[in-house]
Amino acid sequence: MTQLLRKIIFPTAGMGTRFLPATKATPKEMLTIVDKPLIQYGVEEALDAGMDEIVMVTGRGKRAIEDHFDISAELEANLHAAGKDELYQTVSRVARMADVAYIRQKQPLGLGHAVLCAAAWVGDECFGISLADELILSNDDGAMQQLRAVHEQTGASVIGLACVPKDEVNRYGIVKASHEGDLLRLQAMVEKPAVDDAPSDMAMIGRYIFTPRLFDLLREAKPSVGGEIQLTDAICKLAQEEPVYGVLIEGERFDAGNPYGFLLANAKLGLQHPDYGDALRTALKSLV
Repeated sequence: MTQLLRKIIFPTAGMGTRFLPATKATPKEMLTIVDKPLIQYGVEEALDAGMDEIVMVTGRGKRAIEDHFDISAELEANLHAAGKDELYQTVSRVARMADVAYIRQKQPLGLGHAVLCAAAWVGDECFGISLADELILSNDDGAMQQLRAVHEQTGASVIGLACVPKDEVNRYGIVKASHEGDLLRLQAMVEKPAVDDAPSDMAMIGRYIFTPRLFDLLREAKPSVGGEIQLTDAICKLAQEEPVYGVLIEGERFDAGNPYGFLLANAKLGLQHPDYGDALRTALKSLV
């Protein structure tokens, strides 16, 4: 019987160098898409998928993330006293939507190391991982729910995928896969391959569900150049030992960890916003 899946890791310790100087003092996860920080979109997606035990792997300078999901009694009292009930409800909901644990990654030793920092918190359970700077908008089931459906069917590890243009494969971890009935079983992964060496156009896009065996493989992993522990290397070994499936995520994806993707996401959600959409559309037309 498939174990109940409730735990999810958010690695948030990265320095956000693509957004400097904005991220010199502000975590990239706290950059806002319209009026909501990136990390909140990720947490809401996880909660919609039933993953309500959340751990953030943070680093130096990330205190704003903790404050965002904490109760601000003074702010709530001021909003309530001023009769700003809608804002009060919004702020209160954010603070109470989930209980979040925090673990410090003391050295920047890669994504695999960040995930390994949360091993004691996860224990011997299956768990999710979400990279908040990958914003995925879905009309129906969210990205993590789509992965969860395959995990519940198979009990195995599942990775979110998207097809990317051939000339962009060198920016991603690219998978080699074969069909197993109506499922896509992963055979190998290559981190940022040359265009001519890529095994497919299917890229890993920051949504994962893993069995706890992944932690053993991360502990055994040898650091790559720069001393980092690579998550992709551990996934490759995991796929040689047990089934790992891929899901082509249905939804619109934005790489909001870089300024161009961030601007696109703001434009998309800004135009859809009930309060600002019409005015923004008029303003954009006048600019172009």
